[in-house]
Amino acid sequence: MPSPASQKAAQLVAILAKNGYARVEPPILQPAAAFIDVSGEDLRRRMFLTADAEGNELCLRPDLTIPTARQHIEAGRPEAEAAYCYLGPVFRHREQGGGEFLQAGMEIFGRKDREAADAEILARSAEALEFYGVEGIELRLGDRALFNAFIDALEIPAPWRRRLVRDVARQGGLGRDLASLAPSPVGNGDHTAFLAALDGADPKAAKAVVEDMLSIAGISQVGGRTAGDIAERFLEQARLRASASLPEPTHEALTAFLTIESDPVTAIGEIRALLVEARLSGAISASDDRELRQALDSFEKRNEEMAERGLDVAGMSFATSFGRQLDYYTGLTFEFRVPRLKGMGALIGGGRYDNLLQTLGAAAPVPAVGCAIFVERIEEAAA
Repeated sequence: MPSPASQKAAQLVAILAKNGYARVEPPILQPAAAFIDVSGEDLRRRMFLTADAEGNELCLRPDLTIPTARQHIEAGRPEAEAAYCYLGPVFRHREQGGGEFLQAGMEIFGRKDREAADAEILARSAEALEFYGVEGIELRLGDRALFNAFIDALEIPAPWRRRLVRDVARQGGLGRDLASLAPSPVGNGDHTAFLAALDGADPKAAKAVVEDMLSIAGISQVGGRTAGDIAERFLEQARLRASASLPEPTHEALTAFLTIESDPVTAIGEIRALLVEARLSGAISASDDRELRQALDSFEKRNEEMAERGLDVAGMSFATSFGRQLDYYTGLTFEFRVPRLKGMGALIGGGRYDNLLQTLGAAAPVPAVGCAIFVERIEEAAA
């Protein structure tokens, strides 16, 4: 007999189905590579893995977004517009709770009007929480496209760009890395010249130099890492150190951007004002900010779409440094939480991921946005 929690969730999904979201039930057993290739090796340790008779690595699905996307692609027209909803168990190791838990959700694929689709997912998510009677909800937003466009316009060195993207995705380390990028005097007595030389060398030759140094020192392995692994890590640090210390106008603009946190309407005004200042200081060239202007226009249009759907835009919290841990987001990111319930994760979380379907096998990028609805947490928050 279904539990009360699953019965309530089934009612929610039935409502979504009546509103045009086709119900799907992807297989529980999935190719592991589909998740690891998209989300990285960090996910592997949280997955339940097995293999088929031919030795192909399989897993119990750790979420339902990727299985739904794969099913959409297999239907033969990945570029076609479609909306889906689902409800079923997912499986992954968690710090708290069992490895199997119930997840609902919805996805919109192929809709060209991205901002309207973003607003629809947010509105449907708010309706789901209202259906459960959850009170005291906070909606927090981020925008990966805006973040990427701004740091691209600032011409942040590639190693630090990757580092900052990772900081935002993991929600940690941003303050430390901003401090590392602060302007500093040249010739501070450290190994900067050596690191810069390594950074400019042929990668294979640089790695060989570091491995030779380790060999001379008698180091073959440290903490399970080989000399080759240690050399790779050292060279990564060399690239970061050699490209650290941004020009003062660039560092000021980056810091100002990454500390913006307010409601979305106020935020768009602050970012546009910052863009003017960054142009005047020379941190951003007017000829290099086309993508940034497009991202800002899209942000503003999404605000309008959210307001038209009756969402309280002024009551939302937007932060330029807010992100979610999945690497595939390309635009909007969001989470619904209940601040009074300290330590509880997102009740609903999701965002835009326009490159995911191509990564999974579609011939070209497909507009896509969706969310996961964490049934257990919502039941607890509503109690």
